[in-house]
Amino acid sequence: MKKYIYLLICLLVPVFFGACSKYLDVDLANQKTLDETFQKRTTTERYLAQVYGYLPIEHDLFNSEGGNVPLSDEALFSWVAWVPWLNFTNGGWGVTTDDYATWVHNYQGINQATIFINNVDKNVELNESTKSIMKAEARFLRAYFYYLLLKRYGPVFVWGDRAADDKIDAKTVDRMSLEANVNFILSEFDKATAVLPKEITDQAWYGRLTKGAVMAAKSELLLYMARPLFNGAKLYVGLKNRNGEFLFPQTVDPTKWELAAQAAKDLIDLNLYTLYQDNKETNNFRRAIKSYMGIYFEKWNSEIIWGRWSDDGFNYNVRTAPPRVVTMGWGGYAPSLKLVDSYPMASSGRYPITGYSSNGQPIIDEKSGYQETGFTDNYVHPLDNFAAFKAHNSCVGRDARFYASILANGMYWINRLHGDKKVTFFDGGTSTYTKTGDCVKSGYLWRRMSDPTNDIESGNWGQFAWPFYRLAEIYLNYAEACNEKPSRNETEALKYVNLVRQRSGLNKLEEAYPEVLGNKELLRGLLRKERMVEMAFEGHRYPDLRTWMIAEQEMNEPYYTRNVAATTYEASWERTKDVFPGKRVFQAKHYFFPIHQQQLSEMVNMTQNYGW
Repeated sequence: MKKYIYLLICLLVPVFFGACSKYLDVDLANQKTLDETFQKRTTTERYLAQVYGYLPIEHDLFNSEGGNVPLSDEALFSWVAWVPWLNFTNGGWGVTTDDYATWVHNYQGINQATIFINNVDKNVELNESTKSIMKAEARFLRAYFYYLLLKRYGPVFVWGDRAADDKIDAKTVDRMSLEANVNFILSEFDKATAVLPKEITDQAWYGRLTKGAVMAAKSELLLYMARPLFNGAKLYVGLKNRNGEFLFPQTVDPTKWELAAQAAKDLIDLNLYTLYQDNKETNNFRRAIKSYMGIYFEKWNSEIIWGRWSDDGFNYNVRTAPPRVVTMGWGGYAPSLKLVDSYPMASSGRYPITGYSSNGQPIIDEKSGYQETGFTDNYVHPLDNFAAFKAHNSCVGRDARFYASILANGMYWINRLHGDKKVTFFDGGTSTYTKTGDCVKSGYLWRRMSDPTNDIESGNWGQFAWPFYRLAEIYLNYAEACNEKPSRNETEALKYVNLVRQRSGLNKLEEAYPEVLGNKELLRGLLRKERMVEMAFEGHRYPDLRTWMIAEQEMNEPYYTRNVAATTYEASWERTKDVFPGKRVFQAKHYFFPIHQQQLSEMVNMTQNYGW
């Protein structure tokens, strides 16, 4: 399926109207220019591309308007100063913090979408069917920007279908109820779904919205609305807007899980998407690794429902390359030790770590087959099978996704285009630890989105594709909802999580954990573990922890790493909290972002979020 936002790179050029400086104040005084813009096909298409341009750049993990990954416990990036996520992970942020404040950006996108919806019918060069589809695209994008606001801030002010030049008195504006927000977004999603095509057949327009893309967003929205944060959370009971309306549901509604399950199943039943499978590799385990990697490297593959395409592979891949091992590597994008611990064991299918003691030592599931100590000599990486090395036993016998994703201390660089290059993260290693400068502090680098065929040392940084939604996520959405809904369907839940596990060569969940049958709570925990592994570094972990309302348990901890400050390879595998300073902090008020002081100064009657 060809669904990446590819065309937008070419179309994101200046148009007559850019984003307005004030999202509640759109100046349409130059009516003649506006009419000329929408009368012509080319400028109309460019205007729509501009609306697409407000989508978050989630693959740029440095971007403070996107980048959920560094805010969560799945990542421990190497830099300890001058990076935006540090204030968030240590709790030192508030109503005047500009980083990750997306309120204005999304309302500007909403405005631009409304202008397009209200003016596209003026075009005389497009037929009615084309204009209808373009309007549906803008309608979805407008609703999606509201959804992005809702995820970050909770319920917001909904402008709805009011004309773009319909002035709104900022002093009267306040947030609307969650129900009003969700009803509007769902209504817009459904209107778009009714018009949009099932797939894009013209290669020149690969990446435009389809029915599946909208249905995937609906699946995620309804899943989040069923989870505790949006479904009767005690923290928000009693919170009202200035009109006396409750902003959040006051009680839990279990039937919301039924809606979430149905939305996911509706998309699955389109039968338009399949989990990506590598069809060339003959070795079963290598095929499992390549199948997981191929989600990113096989362009326009059948699993991607909606995504964003970027020709800028440099900014991502240079940060996943080990300093001093390759010609240019900054080594910043690193998985956390907790994420590395999460990958199942290939043989047993069990997740090896069940928790941590007070000193950060792992509590090991003895049935998993995991070993935390010792080394295996002459170990050969199951994918990069060109050189043997002394492997720490924690890296032996893991799930295929581990080897697709993790570049661990002692492994070789992902290709041998410039010879075999061993990567060791310790004081004196090939990618040596230093107190200052670029170095890897967790003991691991992230490699999943780094294509081994790219010769980065010759300046070939490649291209990058970021999936907003892919089928494995929808399977996991459906499995979770089936487990939680009042008419619980354990059979369906297990079926769809097992489809995801099967691609990675794992046994069925009920085979790995016979005790899961009839145990809703255990299945819930295992589904969350599977989701953390399968969707790692795709921007899901942070909203998952928040909407499950377990962030206070998962994100209040020291930054544990391997002891890369040690002077020997063997000693560098010890666990420590001394390499990365400080600790991760998450308080109850952090479940939602605060309304920024800039907005509160403009909209003096706006209701602030809990705790701020």
